[in-house]
Amino acid sequence: MVEISPSYRELTYIAFAHRGARAYAKENTLDAFQLGLRLGATGLESDVWITKDGVPVLDHDGVVQGRFVKRPISQYLREDLPRHIPTLEDLFQLAPRGTSISLDIKDDASLDAVIATVRKAYGNQAPFIYLCHPNLDVLGEFRSRSLGISLVSSVRLSRLKNGPEMHAAKMRELGIEVMNMHHRDWNGGLVALFQRFDLRCFAWDCQFVRNIQDMAKIGINGIFSDWPDRFYELTDSSTV
Repeated sequence: MVEISPSYRELTYIAFAHRGARAYAKENTLDAFQLGLRLGATGLESDVWITKDGVPVLDHDGVVQGRFVKRPISQYLREDLPRHIPTLEDLFQLAPRGTSISLDIKDDASLDAVIATVRKAYGNQAPFIYLCHPNLDVLGEFRSRSLGISLVSSVRLSRLKNGPEMHAAKMRELGIEVMNMHHRDWNGGLVALFQRFDLRCFAWDCQFVRNIQDMAKIGINGIFSDWPDRFYELTDSSTV
């Protein structure tokens, strides 16, 4: 087991364990999420789908391998899914209240159920819950129903048809709080641009210490990694 330094409390960004500590445990399982927290993650990340009976569950691909074919989760009742697939409610019960949780909405049909599950667990104010989606129009449609929950535009820089400044302006207009891009898309100028619109900046796929170091130096507000312990390698080596 990795020894964790208390210096993680001094991090200036949210340290998200991507799909839990997936470098060490089966991804998107309660064991992976729990291990991520034990390794010192200050946030957890997962992917959300919806079952046939309307239960939000956590899985990356959204399909289940049957005897002969793969079937989408939406064709299963919750009780018929493999036991390793947790519900969103399971995750909320595992994580200490106030833990930052980033949820990649993979099935738009799950959004209402996800919001209802957040309300049940945390009430009307849960800014530490981040709902991520690549489409600004979808996020804007759900803004009025998700007040008190943070919304995240999660998309590659190359897909911003009108450029980053127009995208940031539309985000602010719609009330979407966070921009999430691959770490290779970010630079100091883009961070400054989005923060000028009062938006926070997240960076995903930071698998190496140098990736985390680069993102921390330019002021990124949330960093996603499969290796939660590497946040501490960075801090302990005094490279930030």
